[in-house]
Amino acid sequence: MTIPAGTYTVDPAHSDVAFTVRHAGISKVRGKFERFEGQIVVAEDLASSTVTVTIDAASINTGDAGRDAHLRSADFWDAENKPTWTFLSTGVEGTEEEFTVTGDLTINEVTRPVALQAEFNGGVVDAFGARRVGFSATTEISRKDFGLTWNAAMETGGFLVGDKVKIELEVEATPTEAEAAETAEAEAQA
Repeated sequence: MTIPAGTYTVDPAHSDVAFTVRHAGISKVRGKFERFEGQIVVAEDLASSTVTVTIDAASINTGDAGRDAHLRSADFWDAENKPTWTFLSTGVEGTEEEFTVTGDLTINEVTRPVALQAEFNGGVVDAFGARRVGFSATTEISRKDFGLTWNAAMETGGFLVGDKVKIELEVEATPTEAEAAETAEAEAQA
C-alpha cells in the first residue's frame, strides 16, 4: 500500500490517544484523552514526512472520575498549570507498511525523545466522498522520565502505580481543507 502524499488533519471523532499502566502490580488501568489535534504531512519521500500532535491534559478519561481528578492534580500532571502535551516528529524511517516515527514528546513540561512503531492501515474514500487515511502506532515510556513520580508503597511490597506506560494511537485523518480543495480542482480539470 502506498500512503498518499499530502497534508492531513487528525479526525478526533475517529481517532484514539490511549494509554495503559500497571496498577498494584496485578492489573492494568486504561485511559484515553478526549481532546487532541494533530497534523500529518506525508511527503513523496516518506523520510521527509512530519507529525505534530497537541493533547489537552485535562481531557483524561479512565472511566473513574476520582482517578481522573487525581491524574489532573499536581500529584501527576498538574493539568491546570501544565495544560498541553505535544509530540513533534524529528524523523521517519522504514517502509510505507511499517515504519518508526521518532520525535520529541512533552509531558508536564518535560521533553524526551520517543520512537513510535507505526503502520499504515490504508486509505479510502468514505460514503460522503472524503478521502481518509488510517495509522496505528505504539510506544512505551517511563513516566518517571517525565517527572510523574507520585506513588504509594503497598504493604505486600511494590508500588501502586507502575512506571512503564504503553501509549497506543489509532489515527484516522483527512486532507486539510486546502489540500482537499486542490485535489477537487485537479480532479475537475482531469
